[in-house]
Amino acid sequence: MSRTKVLRANPRRLLAALATMLIAVGVTVASGASFTATAANTANTFSSGTMTLGDNVSGAVLNASGLKPGGPTQSGEVEITNTGSLDGAITLKTSNLVDSTPAMAGNLDLTVEDCGTDFNCTAGSGPAASTTVYTGKLNAFPASKSLGTWIGAEKHHYKFTVGLDSAADNTLQGKTTKVDFNWDAA
Repeated sequence: MSRTKVLRANPRRLLAALATMLIAVGVTVASGASFTATAANTANTFSSGTMTLGDNVSGAVLNASGLKPGGPTQSGEVEITNTGSLDGAITLKTSNLVDSTPAMAGNLDLTVEDCGTDFNCTAGSGPAASTTVYTGKLNAFPASKSLGTWIGAEKHHYKFTVGLDSAADNTLQGKTTKVDFNWDAA
């Protein structure tokens, strides 16, 4: 007897054979192959820059002694460098003003010049001339003097000049004034 005749004669066997075939087809279809792909961007790294300043003078920029009313001025120079990797807004401030009695800081004429990146502190005009950052009495120096935004590794040379006002009187003989100059970057 052929297989087909056996299955027709026994409908339960026919249904069991059909069910087995349907399950086999379902498993084959369900496990069918499909294309897949992935892309990865690994090892992403993030780091911050640095904001630091350096100078070429250890200690005071200017120690002026023997000043006399209307007499010769004295000067000192310093090189300030943005040693960081970031651009920074540079400012100059004073702090720790220690004045004599009577006060001498109001009689000290201070000039601060930016001699630029070429370090030319000669007066005059043109691209090589220095730029006056401040001129006035020491005690009137602003709380914060903007010097502009510098890129990383940019350097400027500054010249500080001080003299005793010609109107200073005898009460200022032998007096001393001290001040700190602070350079900030933000």
